[in-house]
Amino acid sequence: MSQLPTKADILQWISDNPALTSKRDIAKAFGIKGAARIDLKRMLKDLEGEGHLAKRKRSYDDPNRLPPVSVLKVAEADRDGDLFLAPHDWQGDAAEPRILYVPGKDDPALAPGDRVLARVTEVADDDHSHEGRLIRRLSAGPRRLLGIYRTGSEGGRIVPIDKGTDREWTVGAQDTGGARDGELVEAEQTGPKGRMGLPRARIVTRLGDPGAAKAVSLIAIHQHGLRDEFPDAAVLEAERAKPPELGDRTDLRDLPLVTIDPSDARDHDDAVYAHPDDDPKNEGGHVLWVAIADVAAYVTPGSALDREARERGNSTYFPDRVVPMLPDALSGDLCSLHEGVERACIAVRMVIDAQGTKRGQEFFRGLMRSPASLHYEEVQAAIDGGPTERTDPLLETVLRPLYAAYDALRSARARREPLDLDLPERRIALSEAGEVTSVAFRDRLDAHRLIEEFMILANVAAAEELERQRTPLLYRVHEEPDADRIEALRETAKASGFSLPKGQVLRTAALNRLLHDAAGTELSELISMSTLRAMTQAYYAPANLGHFGLALRAYGHFTSPIRRYADLIVHRALVTAHGWGPDPQGDGLSAFDVEHLAATGKAISEAERRSMIAERDTNDRYLAAFLADKVGAEFAGRISGVQAFGVFVKLDETGADGLVPVRSLGAEYFRYDRDAQILHGTESGTEIGLGQRVTVRLAEAVPVTGGLVLELLSIEGEARRATGRGRSGKAGRPKKRKLRKAPSKRRGKG
Repeated sequence: MSQLPTKADILQWISDNPALTSKRDIAKAFGIKGAARIDLKRMLKDLEGEGHLAKRKRSYDDPNRLPPVSVLKVAEADRDGDLFLAPHDWQGDAAEPRILYVPGKDDPALAPGDRVLARVTEVADDDHSHEGRLIRRLSAGPRRLLGIYRTGSEGGRIVPIDKGTDREWTVGAQDTGGARDGELVEAEQTGPKGRMGLPRARIVTRLGDPGAAKAVSLIAIHQHGLRDEFPDAAVLEAERAKPPELGDRTDLRDLPLVTIDPSDARDHDDAVYAHPDDDPKNEGGHVLWVAIADVAAYVTPGSALDREARERGNSTYFPDRVVPMLPDALSGDLCSLHEGVERACIAVRMVIDAQGTKRGQEFFRGLMRSPASLHYEEVQAAIDGGPTERTDPLLETVLRPLYAAYDALRSARARREPLDLDLPERRIALSEAGEVTSVAFRDRLDAHRLIEEFMILANVAAAEELERQRTPLLYRVHEEPDADRIEALRETAKASGFSLPKGQVLRTAALNRLLHDAAGTELSELISMSTLRAMTQAYYAPANLGHFGLALRAYGHFTSPIRRYADLIVHRALVTAHGWGPDPQGDGLSAFDVEHLAATGKAISEAERRSMIAERDTNDRYLAAFLADKVGAEFAGRISGVQAFGVFVKLDETGADGLVPVRSLGAEYFRYDRDAQILHGTESGTEIGLGQRVTVRLAEAVPVTGGLVLELLSIEGEARRATGRGRSGKAGRPKKRKLRKAPSKRRGKG
């Protein structure tokens, strides 16, 4: 081009080409070269000074117009659950445009604060001026962090509460949000290193006293981004829900379907009943009923409740509270199968033979009324000869038939040989003030196993029914563990005196033999935990890859739609497959459900992992609080993990895990053998490895992080003497660790 473009030409080019707005792009478009580029630079500077352009790094935009392709940030969802976008850096004089996000079929889940590149179009709507469609996500939102605020001369700093990190952030005086020294705060990182060489942060939420008993689960909720408040629209939908009517439902009110749950259960989403099969062709067989709350009738596709439930993925349970998937009006009332009230349900009638093999199933959309809400201990006590006024009337007609059916299912389970992990469940008891009063392990009763077997069979029945009807569903997938994990388990077994034979195809039967060999010995829990760690993480997916742990070909979660979104999808699939109701598409699978099945499975699998980590972290903090006044006390335990930086010890009494830092072992160098899971002292020859019995002293307990620091006192009954110039300053040469022989089992009942 022989001459410079006019200012109008430049503005028109920028408007038509929003992605090509740098000085270099403009020069190339108009053929400007050499010294003429200096004149172009001057023209752009003039346009910027006149307010026609805003310079953003090395590009120019019309500040009062939103380019067709724009960098946007994701704002908070509104009360109806719709997600809105906003310009990343609005420079215009007019009000910032409001942009409705219109998700595409394969768009990833977006979160507030994410930066995205989007295609923007103007629309005439009372609620918003533009619509945005995702091109790609550029980056996640600003990093959120949780910590303790400490005041300083010019603002302050945030001390982390995460175990294993000592990174701090500096907070400017203008970014403290009024926080006081020692308060628990939520902040977001605002920049790279500033003064004192620390990254900068801005406090966004003050959470109060970190030492308060009820702050423990609150920390986990904020730390892991759990949604603990429902949008107004979702709450309103839940409160408008009405008790069910019989209508076209099957009347199941005369069936004595009882719920059996923990004594502190917050909801009751499943009920069971069994009786002998009177079919002469099935001598010794049983008829099993499992009824599940009909959540699909209340949480319909595309509703505010549905959007929120999908976002949460599942309920999260803490010792002092629950973060539910659904508002209490549903989870605690209309969708909970309370005693003596009519409740909507989806029920499956299953027939098994005398050996526990399922011969068929039939599903119903029904109305039920449970005669009793029971808990595990009272049911087991009744069967063991101690019925109460509540259980005595049900003993012969309801409870004994349930146990008879369970005996048959137990036979089928033995033939199938699923992974036989029976790990102790820890129970943390709290006072009304939220302080830990005791830590104990829950008893595993046949009543627990009975309900588990009934639920597993119902989940199998749901998956097989939907496959038969060729209806899409989300499977619960548990793939076979990879070779490296199994080899690590094999090394652990060898170091503990057991063996896991090598073979081309891994079967659960081989793992069960290892677990059986360790059962009844002091190493039982270690082998069980090591086996669990070797397993892959289960997840949800529309493709059926089987369930390795349960040794099942097809498995889909059906039995807990109050607390798992995957189960709600399976319920909708059953509604669609059977054409239930006058308008099955109203609460059956929607087009969105089907099209986004894989994305939904991925999202709720990730949500499940977040919940598991949050629950684990909360338990760790409660245990640290429980042990905080026992610093200096000695405890027995077993080495449960070995790393280069130290060894983890699981304490016998509480099951808490603490760290013995390698620096506390003395001045000698310890070499880490990853394969053998051993720390080897190069001077003394001491070998500290997985499974060893130890005595430790509690050196530090930090409730706000959940961290326990231990000092190693003895290994396998022999007092440990530090080498070189460690803390004790004494020298010594402990004996080398010997390869274990398989420990003999304790005598007692088989």
